[in-house]
Order: sequence, then structure tokens, then C-alpha cells
Amino acid sequence: MVAKRRLSKSADEHDEANAKDLSKAKKSKIGGRKRTTSAQEGEVDDDTVFVHLLKSAGMILKQGNQPNKLSLDQAVFQKKLCQTLRKHPRYPNVVQEFVSGLESHIEGRDKFRNCLLPCGQSQEGESSNNLNYQESLIKLLLGIEILQPSVMNTLFEKIPEFMYDGIPEDGINMPRLIISQFKWLDRIIDSKDLTSKIMQLISVGPLEIQRDIITSLPEILEDAQHNEIAKELNSLLQQNTQLTVPILDALSSLNLHAELLIEVRHSVMSTLSAVKLDDLPVVVKFIFHAIRTEDAVEVITELRMNLGLESCVLPSQLQTSRDKQKQKSVAGALVNQENSGHDCVAIMFDVIKAAIRFQKATAEAWIKAIEVVDSAAGHKVIDLLVLLILHTTSTNNIKKQVEKLLRSKVRLGHIGDQLLQIAFRSHVAVVREYFPSVLSLAQTLLRSSDVTVVSFGSQMYKHAFMMFDSYCQQEVVGALVTHVCSGFTTEVDVSLDVLTDLVSQNSSTMAVYAIFVKGILDYMDSLSPQQIRKLFFVLSTLAFSRGQEGSHIQDDMHIVIRKQLSSTISKYKRIGIIGAVMMVGCMAYDRSKLEPSSSDLASMSKESFRQATALLELVRTCSEQSPEAAALYYDELANLVQKGNLDPQVQELIGRSVLDDFQEDFVVDLLPETDSECMLPLKSMFNLDEEDTEGGIVINLLPLLSNSVTNNGFENAAGKQRNKKCISPVCLASFFRLLRFCEEVQNNGNLEEIDALLGCPLYLTNFELVEKVESLSKQERELLCSVLFHTLNWFREVVNAFCKQQDTEMKGKVLLRLQNITHLQVLLEKCLAATPGYIPPLANFDLEVTEVPVTVSHAAPAKKGKKDQKGKKKLKSDGNKNSSTDSSQTEEPTEESQMQSESTQGKENTEEGKVFVNLSNYRAYFREMDADVFFVLKCGLVTKSVLDTELHTKATEVVQLGSAELVFLLEDLARKLDYMLVATAAKKMLFLKVKGDRDVGFSHLRQMTPQALAQTAIELLNPLCNHLESVHNYFQVMITENNGVVDVLGTDVKENQRMAACYQLLLQILNTLFAWCGFAQHENRKLLRLALGVLANRLKEGDGEMEMEELIRQTFRYLQNFQNSIPRCTSAVNLTQLLIVIAEKSLDNQYKEKIASITRGFLCQSWVLPNGEKEKGNKYNEALETLLCIYLKHTDDVLKSVEEIAGVGVPELLNSTKDGSSNTFPTLSRQTFVIFYRVMMSELDKSVKSIPAGMQSDSTEVQVEKLLRWNVAVRDFHILVNLVKVFDSRPVLGVCLKHGRLFIESFLKQGMPLLDYTFKKHREDVQSLLKTLQLSTRQLHHMCGHTKLSQDTNLTNHVPPLKKLLELFVYRVKAMLTINKCQEAFWLGNLKNRDLQGEEIMSQTSQQESGGDEESELPEDDTEEETEELDDCEAETRKTTRDDEGSTEDSDSD
Repeated sequence: MVAKRRLSKSADEHDEANAKDLSKAKKSKIGGRKRTTSAQEGEVDDDTVFVHLLKSAGMILKQGNQPNKLSLDQAVFQKKLCQTLRKHPRYPNVVQEFVSGLESHIEGRDKFRNCLLPCGQSQEGESSNNLNYQESLIKLLLGIEILQPSVMNTLFEKIPEFMYDGIPEDGINMPRLIISQFKWLDRIIDSKDLTSKIMQLISVGPLEIQRDIITSLPEILEDAQHNEIAKELNSLLQQNTQLTVPILDALSSLNLHAELLIEVRHSVMSTLSAVKLDDLPVVVKFIFHAIRTEDAVEVITELRMNLGLESCVLPSQLQTSRDKQKQKSVAGALVNQENSGHDCVAIMFDVIKAAIRFQKATAEAWIKAIEVVDSAAGHKVIDLLVLLILHTTSTNNIKKQVEKLLRSKVRLGHIGDQLLQIAFRSHVAVVREYFPSVLSLAQTLLRSSDVTVVSFGSQMYKHAFMMFDSYCQQEVVGALVTHVCSGFTTEVDVSLDVLTDLVSQNSSTMAVYAIFVKGILDYMDSLSPQQIRKLFFVLSTLAFSRGQEGSHIQDDMHIVIRKQLSSTISKYKRIGIIGAVMMVGCMAYDRSKLEPSSSDLASMSKESFRQATALLELVRTCSEQSPEAAALYYDELANLVQKGNLDPQVQELIGRSVLDDFQEDFVVDLLPETDSECMLPLKSMFNLDEEDTEGGIVINLLPLLSNSVTNNGFENAAGKQRNKKCISPVCLASFFRLLRFCEEVQNNGNLEEIDALLGCPLYLTNFELVEKVESLSKQERELLCSVLFHTLNWFREVVNAFCKQQDTEMKGKVLLRLQNITHLQVLLEKCLAATPGYIPPLANFDLEVTEVPVTVSHAAPAKKGKKDQKGKKKLKSDGNKNSSTDSSQTEEPTEESQMQSESTQGKENTEEGKVFVNLSNYRAYFREMDADVFFVLKCGLVTKSVLDTELHTKATEVVQLGSAELVFLLEDLARKLDYMLVATAAKKMLFLKVKGDRDVGFSHLRQMTPQALAQTAIELLNPLCNHLESVHNYFQVMITENNGVVDVLGTDVKENQRMAACYQLLLQILNTLFAWCGFAQHENRKLLRLALGVLANRLKEGDGEMEMEELIRQTFRYLQNFQNSIPRCTSAVNLTQLLIVIAEKSLDNQYKEKIASITRGFLCQSWVLPNGEKEKGNKYNEALETLLCIYLKHTDDVLKSVEEIAGVGVPELLNSTKDGSSNTFPTLSRQTFVIFYRVMMSELDKSVKSIPAGMQSDSTEVQVEKLLRWNVAVRDFHILVNLVKVFDSRPVLGVCLKHGRLFIESFLKQGMPLLDYTFKKHREDVQSLLKTLQLSTRQLHHMCGHTKLSQDTNLTNHVPPLKKLLELFVYRVKAMLTINKCQEAFWLGNLKNRDLQGEEIMSQTSQQESGGDEESELPEDDTEEETEELDDCEAETRKTTRDDEGSTEDSDSD
């Protein structure tokens, strides 16, 4: 088509030459003729060829502002004019005359403008056709081939006349109008010439002309010129960045070669960082336009690297600091500039959105580009925004990928709160557009089982509420309410936390959406007490923060609370009490403490005070008949008073009668002991005051308790005396807690008014009864247990109250009360063991009794003995001639004589047949210890065994903290830290509807934040280190004085056990603290430095502040010093894990070798109990397995270490006695062999998987290195597999079958490709490797036969996949030989089925004899002799394939 329309260049030049020659004589005449104008119509009417020919063709030229008139159709006009010119007598000279006439006509601007503007229609034309639009005269002339070159030249000559003209009166841009004439021509006669002239014009024209021309290029040029013009534009792009937008806009519309497109894209990418913000969308659009599927990932990766939105600082932000004093007009311009900047960023993301939506490869490339970033520093805001776009615009499959990727990035800490905050604050308009995805992702993340991910999801909700409009805020609140009503514990907790934060920070805004939050009241049945507290705090804040505006919520809450309080069901009464107290807390909130400026104003109205007073009276009245309800009321009120932000009027009201009521209910005068009506003998005990004569006070515990029991329980007593207040010892601890906080608030923390309660005695019974508890009746035993529980809880609350007092006498009494607690716990264990089925009185009243089941182990040692006997019977029945060497491996080792950290009194010596009780199962029935109690740890630890040695305490007070009390405190501290300080992101959150067991005993602790608890623990680090060093010295002295022997005569076994428990607990506490994932957050880095500084300064006092790496190094050195005195294997694990946690905070890799060395030392240590026996049991085995795993993971060469243990340690074990162990590794015994074996096989599998698969492109050195590693691995595997012949127990067989299959699988995937490429160069090494592996596969085949013979289902499940792999291995070897042109060496034979000892299985022989001989079966010995005569290649391969293929044949015959 194009070719047909084009004229030859020579013909055109000939016509032009003739036209010039013929017209020279006439030109002056034509040009000089005087034109006449028709006055009536304004027509141009003269005798020139130009006007005459146009008129004859149907075009009437007009003057002034009137458009030229066309009476015919455009195509007819063009055809008629062309024919007229061609048939003219003076053709082709007439063409030049016509063009000259055109040039003369358009000398004036008005006539030229008329020729460039669309033509009008004459009345004749309007009647003949209905066209509404006609092209301009110039455009019509350019469509005529014989006129096009001359007219084009004329136009290009005219453009410079108007280049630098200002804006004319008519507002018409003449250069732009001229350029538009070249667009969309049906045919261009000389494209090259046109391109050349256009580029010349661009090179000399002003900026506006350049932009107009470049933008019009795709509409002007033909496809053949696109590549040529693209090269010119690319070079121009490098020279003039002002033309970036029009050039890229033009390039996007050009049809370019792939190579040229890549070149242009690279040029554009290189200038991306310097592009103006306004030009950014166009640049990004072009880059997406230039993407091909195969290089999409590379382009997107480069784009996100260069596209830093952080650097796109808006002009107003840049000049804010400089231009504060400028005029308002300038400021207004800057605001407009800022808005345009925001618009440009939004447009750019629209471009990205379009590319993702319409280009599948782009979406996948974005995901991959974000996925490969492996650090927080590498991520940018654009990553988060693009993930939102992907989630919004993509398919469900991509959405799932986005959710998974974001979860992973958040979990690893690569995308954090800081990036989220920048995205919401700097690009709020962009994020708002994708609000549905923000909401969806936040919902998904909030339901995660990972703490870090859940926190990120909650932050998304908070930012969305604070930054978006009211519609979004409503949706956020609705989503959070949905989470709360879901019933999943963690989801409810986190959602309520978010609502609490939003209410605290934006109460006025949240008040609008209170109606949504109020709907949660219908779902309170599934909420825990702590969640109900949060809910009522949120509702109360919304109801009372805005006065009368929240009255409708106040009314609803009053209705709900009255309804719950009047219920006879304890669960609903509990909700009413909690809700009412939280409501009073908000009503009586002392705002003067929040806003000091308003302190002179009355902070509480009379009406509010009346309502609060009435509500408190209502709760008291409804709860006084039930001891549990009253105790909960006191606890909730104590929590309210503890916060210290109550209005003084309400505070005075609460505290006014507390002291008098407490004395009236629970305190009596100390009288001489007389016979009482109690079921047990009455005795005054635990008096710490010197004046123990008459006139003192005493807690009236046993009489009250006895009265309650004689009245057949609390409920019946309350029923008989409905109008009388029920006084029960159940309320004692709770009431005292309320009294103590009231006194603290009134006296600024001073408790001198009630200090008599610290040392006063209690009316109890003679605890000598405990020794003869078996002789008591059931009722008496239960009463004795209840007395002990109430006494313990009283002492716990007393210690909570007075632990912070600075008076020396009080401190001494607190320590004595701790001793009383540990003493009473021993008595309680004995009583509980003798009182099966006893349910203690509740001490934590915010949960159901049924939620905390009591677990008592009856006759535990006797049961273990029976289990051991059963195990022995099984051994005798299943054992064979070799199993006697491994008698303990038939079952998993049972727990025997294991020292537990929870046990403080040494239960290893419990007599057989007795019941022993673990008090940790009774935590629901003990009062919670406050975090302040742990400051008692600052007292020095003094023990009898090291009193006369070099240890001297630094305590200035004459008080001592014994080992039993230390264990008690450390156990509680360890539990609290473990509950609050989540170790790592790997620690999952319980997301199912679980019971409240995990929350038992942590009601007060949950009012603290993890940061506050971490701060408290860091303040305790110095005393904790003091105790750690003291315990270290205790064991160090014992080892030194006794020449390394721990089990010496005269050692206090119980003291030793308690000291060992202290050691373990101290290390566990340090490990929990330093492993807290909160240290990874930026705001907690100071806390981490503080904690590390405490430990680092224990070793060396630092003059100045140390760098982080130095802190870590000194801390590691300090902790490393304890390795030589570790008394138990579990403590060794704690120390090792603590060192790993410290090392992970460093960027240096130097600690890996040290950790491996320390762990090896623990494995080479004999762990002996103080009674002389070696450690054993499940916990010991678990600790040993952990140590071995850590050692093999941190050692430099896993294969070498495995070879050492299997090749040195195991032979030493085999040469030892039955109860002996390895000399090199004393922890390796016949009882622990299965642990060593399992870990070695597992780590061997992991090690070979890390060897990269062989590739042909590998260098010789790399291939040799890989081959050497495989040789060592196969040798290790051979040693381990052959050990099954000696240690043939069921666990060992299972481990070997499982990991043997995994090893062969890894060898096929990664080892065989290596042999393919190295066989020719390293034939002998390959042969040696295959020979060793062949011996292992033969043994695996024998194990399969033995397993089938034993008919053990768990073991036979491993056989089919293993035999399949062995068969695959045979054919893979054949393939390798074929690749290396050695296929004739492959020979197939059958291998007989044998047992572990190599003896032939007869049943299999008979089956083979009856089955026929499809393949030649050769005796093994004969075959081996025959292979010696073959060449190396053939012999080894034949021998290998024969054995393994025989295995597959036999498996088929089975």
C-alpha cells in the first residue's frame, strides 16, 4: 500500500526542475497580478492559477475571519484538483505555479490561519452532504501526492516566522496549528526527508515547539521511520531532561525493535533518580510499557531500587524552614505545589495499578522483587504500597501470595511499624484509595498465630482510624467489633487493646461510633474477666468523657450492670461486679492529674458523685452475701485504688470504712489459749512481734473457717442469714489488699498505720497434726488443708504489701514471712497427698472453679515401677541374642529421679506407694505475687556450705535470704517473664477457644505492659547476677574441695538440689529476658543496651559508654565463665541457649565456634546427682538431645563431628561394661545411644542437603570439594547404618529406616549429578564412594527383611518408599554409566534377603526357589571373586548394581 502510494524520488525531482524552468518567466507576472475581492461576500477572486484551480475544484477562498468554503466532498475535491493539475496544458510546470500562488496567498497571517483552520461548507455543499467537519485547505493539499513535497517545504519555511511570537489576540498557536497539518496523512511521499526536517526543527526550536513536535511524532511518521526517530529521541533525552515527558510519551506510541526498546529503557532508568516529581508518572508508565515477560523481574527490581519515594520531597516541605517569613501569596503557591506533588504520586501509583491489572507478568515480578529483599534496610515505602495495589487488583491466588509475603516479611522484621507509619503519613491519599485492602490485610494479620504479625495488623487498624475519613473510621470500628465477637481469645484481646488505645487517644472521635462498640455487650458470655475489664473501660470512657452526650450509653450500661448483679449465677454476677467497678473508675476519674492546669476546678460534679456512690453501694449490697463475690469486689476495688487516679471524694469514701471493717471482721485480741469449739485444736502461730503476751492482735482465721464449715458451706450459711453480712476467710486476702492500697494512697506509700498486721500471729492449729494427718477424719483433713491455703495466701498478700518498705525491721519480717511460706508449702504437700479429691478455696476470683482442674499424681513411683516391669517383660519376649547389650532402648526412656525446677523439696527419695503432689498444679488457689516482691532478691544469699570460704555478702542488713525462699521467688519470676515476654516470633499465640489455665495467677501482671516488666527485670539484673555468682561459687567450691567429685558423703542433698534449681532458674530468667522479641523494636533498643551493660560491667567496670558489639562481647565472656560449675544438664541447656541469644544480637560470627566448644564440653561431662547416681529420665534425655543438636549446628564441620562420635565414642561404648559409657563422650551410654543416633542421622541428612547439586559449569576445584564432602558423608552414613547390627532396638531401627531413606533421596538428587560430571576425571574416588554406599544399601536391604519378619507396623511403613528409592538408585547408576559411555559395565543380579546379622531368611529362599529364575542368581562370594577380575569401572559398578537391584527384585517377590 505504502509502496504504491510513493513516487520515485527521481521523478519528483524532474517535475520540480521542469516546473522551476517554465515558471521563471511567468512568476513575476503571476505574483504581481492584482487580486480583486468581492465586497459582498469577502471572497478572494483573481486570475491566478492557484485561485482559479481551487475555485474550479470547489474551494472558495475567504478573507478575514471567515473560513474557506468547500462545496464538494473532501475526497472529490482532492481528486478533481489532482486531475485538473494533471490535465492542465502546462503540467507539470503548473504545479509550481500553483504552489507559488499558495505562497503568495498565505503571506498574510489571517489568510494563512484560514488555510490552516477547517474549511466551512458552502450552501450548495450543505445541501448535497451532511458532513459536519472539513479538513483545512493545507491538510487537503498535503493529501494530494503531486503537491505534498512542495507544500511541506512551504510549511517548514513558514514555521520559523511564528516561533517566537507571543500569544496573539485570537489565541491561536500558529506553530502548533502548522504541525497538526502533518498528522494522519494517508501517505507520505518522502518519509526520510520529513524526518530529517522535523529533527532539524526540533534542534533549533524553542521548548514549547519542541514539545509539540515530539508529542506529534507518532501521528506524523510512518512505521518504517519509528526506529530511526527513536534513536534520535533517545540521544535527545540524555541531553535535555526538560523534554523527558514528551519524548517518553512519543516513544510509548512508537513501534520499536526489542533491542532498541531495552536500550531506551536503560537510558530512562539511569535518569530516574533525577526526574522531576511531575514527570515521574510518565517515566514509570514508559518503563512498564517497555517490559517483556522474560525480563520483568529484572526491570521491576531495578525500578523499585531507583524509585525512592522518600527522596520525592515535595517543594513545600523543602522550603518550609527557609520561607516561613515569605508572603501569603508565596505560601499559597507552595500549597498548590504540594497538592500537585501529591497528585503526581497518586497518578504514578495509578500507572502501577494499571500495569499490574493488565500485565500478569508485572504482578508476579513485583512479588518476586519484594520477596528477595532480605533486610529491613532494603525495604521501601513503595513495597508496602505496591502490596496494597496487588491485593486490590489481582486474582485470589495473587491475594493469597500477597498475604503470605506480608506475613513473612513482618515476622522476619523486614517490614515494620516505622515503614507503615511513613506510608500512612506521607502517602495517605494513595493508601486511602486502597482502604478495602488495608482492612482485609489487617483482619488477616490480626488472626495470625504470630505475635509480631498480630501487632502489625493492630497498627494498621490504628493508623487507618487516625488518618482516614469518617467512613473508614466506621469500617475500622466495625471490623474491630467483629473481631471481639469472634470468640477467639487472642483475637478478642488484641482487638480490645486497639479499641482501648483509640479511645484513650481519640475519645471525642470514637464517641461517634460508641453505638457499634455497645453491641459487644450482647456477646459478654464468651469474654474472659480481663476482656470484660477492657470492654467496660472502653464503654465507660465513651460514656463519661463527653458528659450528657453519652447519656444513652450510660443508661444501657446501668441496665446491663444491674441485671448482671442481680443474677444468682456466679458468672454473670462476676461480670456485673467487674463492669460496675470499671464504670465507677471512669466516673470518678481525677482529671486534674491528667491536666495539671485544671487542678483548681472541681473535677467531679455532685450528680456524678451521687451516681458513683450509689453504684458502689449497689455492688456491695449484691455481693456481701457471697464470699467469692465479695472477694472479687474487694480485688477489683483494690485495682482501682492502686492506679491512684480516683477523685479525692470517691477515694475518701472507699477508704473511710475499710480499716474499721477489716478490724471488725478479721482481727481479734490475742487471748490465752483456751478450748475452742473449732474442729481442730486452736493455737496462735507465726508471731513475729516480741510482745507475744496478752494485749496483741491476732488474725481470727481458724474460728471463721470452722464456722463456715459447720454451717455446711458458704452458700447454705448465706441462705440462712440473708439479712446478715457473711464474714468468710475467703475474703481475708482480698480485703487486706484493698486496705493496703487505701493506706498507700492516703499516706504516700507509708504503711506504718497497719504494720502490726505484718508480724501479728494467726489463730491456726497445731501443725504437728500434719505428721499424723492419716489418722484425721476426711472433714478434719480438708479443714487442715483449707487452713494452710488461707494462711499461705495471707502471707503472700502480706509480703506483697510490705516488700517495698525501707524499714530494716520490716524487711526482716518480710523475709521471715517468705520462710513461713516455704515451710507451709512443705506441710501443704503432705496434707494434699493424704486428702484425695479435695478442692481448695478459691484465691483468684475472676474465673470459674471448673476452669482450673486439680491434678494429683497418685502413687507415681509405684506406677513407674510397673511400667519398668512391663518394659522388662517385653524385652524378654521380643529380645534376640544381641538385644541384651541394649536393654534400655525398647521404649522411650522414662522419667526417673529427675530434678524438676518446680520441685523445691527433693522428691527423688519419695517412698514407693505414696502420693506426691506438685503445687504448681494449684496455682489457681494461691494469691498472685506482685512484681515488686522481687526486689527482695537484693538481699544477699548466704548458705552454710560456703559461709567460711571466700564468699562474703555485700548486704548491710542483718537479714538472709535462704535457698528455699530464693527458689520460691525465682520460680514465680520465671513464670511471669515467660508469660509476658514472648521469646521470639516463632512462639505462637493460642488462637483457639482455650480455657483460662494459662492466665491463672497473672491478673495483676496483665495490668503491666511487657516493656514495664522488662524494665523491672533489668533493674533486678544486678541482684540476679549476685545470686548467680553465689550459686556458681557454691558448686565451684564443692568441686575444688572434693577433687571434682560431687557425690561426697556429708553433702546436704536437699540444699544441693535447691542450689541446682536456683542455678537453672537464674539462667532461665536471663534467657527469657534477653530472648524477648521486643528488643528488636527501635523504641526498646535502649533497654537492651541497659541490660547488656549490667552484665558487661560485672566483668569489667566501663569508664565510658561501650559500643553495642563491645557490650555483647563482654556479656558473652561474663556468661561463658559459668560453664565449669554447671551442676545439671538442663542448666547446661539454659546456659547454652542464653549464649546463643546473646550471640544472635551481634553481627559478628565469631561466637559460633565458642558455642560449639562449650557445648562439646557439656557432652564430654559426666552428669552426676548429689546422691551419686548418674542423671537420667525424660528431661535429662531432652536436654541431652538439645545440647547435641546445638553442638552439631554450631560446629565447623558437621560430617567430621558425626564421624568422631560414631567412630570414636561408640566403639568406646561397646568396649565398656553394661552400665558404662564412652570415655570421650561420657554422656553417650547404652541408655542415651538412641538420642545420639537420632540426632546424628538427622544432622547428617541436613548436612548433605546443604551440598549444592553438581553442575557441568562447576570448576574442577569445586567438583573435587563436593566429591570429598560426599565421600565423608557416605562414610559417616555407612558407620551409622552398620551400628544397627549391634544396637538393634526398635527406636534405632525406626531412625535408621527413616533417615536412611532421606539420605539416599538426597544422594540421588544432589550427589548423582556430581558423579555424572566427575566420573571420567576422578574414577577411583567415584568407585570408592559407590562401593561404600553399596555396603550401606545392602544393610538397609537386610533391615527391610528383618522389619518384615518382625511384623512391626510402625517400622514396615518405612519399607516401601525405601525400597523404591533403592530401585531408583540402581537405574540412576546405570544412567550415569550410560552418560559416561560405560554402560556395558552394568550387570544385574539378585540379592538374598537376610536379617540384621547377615543370616539368610529361609522363608524368602523358598519363595525364590518356587518363583523361577528369570534372572541369573549368583552366590555372593562367587560374584565378589568374579568382580575382582574385571576392570575397575566395570567391577565396581557391577557389584553395586547387583546388590541394590537384587533388593528391588526381592521386594517385588515379597
